[in-house]
Amino acid sequence: MDILTQLNRAMDYIEAHIDDDLALEDVAKATSYSPYHFGRLFYYVADMPLSEYIRKRKLSLAAMQLQSGGAKVIDLAVLYGYDSADSFTRAFVKQHGVTPSRARKSGVNLTIFPPLTFQINIKGVQAMNWRIEEKQAFEVFGIERVFGNDETALVPKFWDELLENGEYDRLYQAAGAVRGEDGMHCVNAVCGYNEVGGDRFPYMICALKKPGSNTDGFKTAQIPKATWAVFRSEKADHMGIAMKTLFDRAYQEWLPSSGYQWAAAPDMELYYSAPDGKYFEEAWIPVAKA
Repeated sequence: MDILTQLNRAMDYIEAHIDDDLALEDVAKATSYSPYHFGRLFYYVADMPLSEYIRKRKLSLAAMQLQSGGAKVIDLAVLYGYDSADSFTRAFVKQHGVTPSRARKSGVNLTIFPPLTFQINIKGVQAMNWRIEEKQAFEVFGIERVFGNDETALVPKFWDELLENGEYDRLYQAAGAVRGEDGMHCVNAVCGYNEVGGDRFPYMICALKKPGSNTDGFKTAQIPKATWAVFRSEKADHMGIAMKTLFDRAYQEWLPSSGYQWAAAPDMELYYSAPDGKYFEEAWIPVAKA
């Protein structure tokens, strides 16, 4: 089953069970992915966590029911999983900018999110520099933090924190402080190397573990043998600027029409400074033939 079919089946499941207390685990059953991997895939492709999408759909339907009939606010709160009319009202105002009682009136502008439908989006504006790489299993060590899918904006701050508190330098020294012949930095990052539950993922700023590596005080992670699609950007002027765009385009533009499907393995971020002084970044996403 290709990635678009799986995503659309999941959206159909949500619409059929929108009145239920939907959880990531329930929606993932409509696909071949684990809850963790489906949550990550949905976030990359839709650019929002699944929980946010479900909340927006429920509040959209509630708004339409208020406009079209005499539904009571408390009944809608209960129907769509809110503990009270007050908590429902706060969420409603956050999305629509008006209270539920105000939403009943004609002429009021409301923010409606229709059901998502996934399809191939051919833009043809900007070329993508990509290749396929296969690697044997290896091990990394480094400093880990767990983020929610709605907290990815905090990842650059994690890098900044380690640079400021000296932990990056400690890891750099433990890694051997030697840049590869190809210019690859000895400190890079891996993401999603184990499941931590719900819409959360582990992210490690890390180095390759080699014989004699001093891993004392660091977290370690096993990276399985896998195949990755690798996307390179040579337009960033300093670390991290291009990485989010690389991942967004890889998942949203390349993957649906590539003939590959997403595989259950970690994403990786690699950073390079070439001998000619050019700096570039690579986003690695795990894939398998569809």
